[in-house]
Amino acid sequence: MNFLDLTIQYKSIKEEIDEAIKRVLDSCVFIGGKEVEEFEKEVAEFCGVKYAIGLNSGTDALFLSLKALDVGPGDEVITVPFTFIATAEVVSNLGAKPVFVDINLGTFNIDAQKIEKAVTPKTKAIIPVHLFGQMADMDEIMDVARKHNLYVIEDAAQAIGAEYGSTGSPQAKRKAGTIGDLGCFSFFPSKNLGAYGDGGMVLTDNDKLAERVRLLKNHGSSPKEKYLNLIVGTNSRLDALQAAILRVKLKYLSKWSKERAGKASYYNEKLKGIGDIIIPVMDFDRNHIFHQYTIRTKSRDELQKYLKEKEIPTMIYYSLPLHLQPAFEYLNYKVGDFPESEKAAKEVLSLPIYPELFEKDQESIVHEIKNYYKI
Repeated sequence: MNFLDLTIQYKSIKEEIDEAIKRVLDSCVFIGGKEVEEFEKEVAEFCGVKYAIGLNSGTDALFLSLKALDVGPGDEVITVPFTFIATAEVVSNLGAKPVFVDINLGTFNIDAQKIEKAVTPKTKAIIPVHLFGQMADMDEIMDVARKHNLYVIEDAAQAIGAEYGSTGSPQAKRKAGTIGDLGCFSFFPSKNLGAYGDGGMVLTDNDKLAERVRLLKNHGSSPKEKYLNLIVGTNSRLDALQAAILRVKLKYLSKWSKERAGKASYYNEKLKGIGDIIIPVMDFDRNHIFHQYTIRTKSRDELQKYLKEKEIPTMIYYSLPLHLQPAFEYLNYKVGDFPESEKAAKEVLSLPIYPELFEKDQESIVHEIKNYYKI
C-alpha cells in the first residue's frame, strides 16, 4: 500500500496524457504558447475568476503575489505557524516580517477572531491558508482586511476546487482563491491537481494586479516590445508540457474531488468514536476537498509506529510549527506562544486518501486502527 499512488491515476488517463505530451513535442513550443494560454483560461473559468496566471511553482505564486503588492522591508504580513514553510518563507525573502496568528484546532485554519489583535500600523497583508483542502473563514477575514485597508492573499495550494458558502449563502459557491485580492495554487505532483513536475498559479479579478504578476513572472518584459524591461522581475513561467498535462487532469478534478469525499465519508463513519480519535471537522457552509485526511490523537506517535509495523503508510503534516523552526528563530517566538498550533503538531496524523485508493486497503487501514485501540 502506498500513501499516494500516482501510477494508478496515470494509467487511467494514459492515452490523453501521452497525446497531450506528444502535442507539445510536435509543436516544439515549450515556453508559453497555446497550451499555457488555454490552461489559464480553463482554470479561470473553473474557478469563476477573470485572470489565472501560470507560474513555475506555488511558492512563486505566493512570492510574486506579495511582490505585486509591493510588500517589502518594514512591512508585516499576518499568517499561521501551522503550515508548510513556503507561506512564511516568501514573506521573509522580501524583507518583510511574518506575524503569526494561531489556528482553530478543529479546522487547522487561521482563527479569524484573533487576526485583528495582530494588526499593527506596519501590517500590509493577510495570508490565510486553506489547509488540507477546507477553506478558512473568508468572510470574517475580509471584514478585518477592509476595516484596516489590508490585502488578502489566499494560500490555496492544497484547496483547488474547494468552495465557500456552498450551502445556500447569498454568495454561494465561491471557490478557493477567488475571494481575496489574489489566490495561489500549487501544482506539485502530490496535489489534487498535480503536474509531472513543479507548477503554480495566481488568480485575481484585479486588472492591475494581473498585469503586474504577468510582468514579474517574465523578467518584467514588455509584452509589446522585445528586450524592453519595464520592471525588475524574475523567471517564473509555467512550461507548456506541464500546462498540457494539467489541462487533461483538470477535466477530471471535480470527479476526483467527489471520490476523495467518498473515501473521507468512509473514514468518518468508521473512525468516529474510536479511542480518542478526532475526525476532521467540516464547517457546514463549505466543502472539503480532502487534499489530506487528517485525524488527531494524543497517541499519534504510537499509532503511527503500530501502523508502520502493519505496512500501512501515514504522514505527519506538520511536526514542528513555523514559530519554532530554526529558520524563524530571529522572530523571537517561543514554546507556548501558539498553543493550538503546537497541540496540532503533536497530534495530527494523515491517512492515505486519493481517488484510486482501493476499498480493501481502506478497510485494512480502519481494521488496524481499531485493533490498535483494541476494538
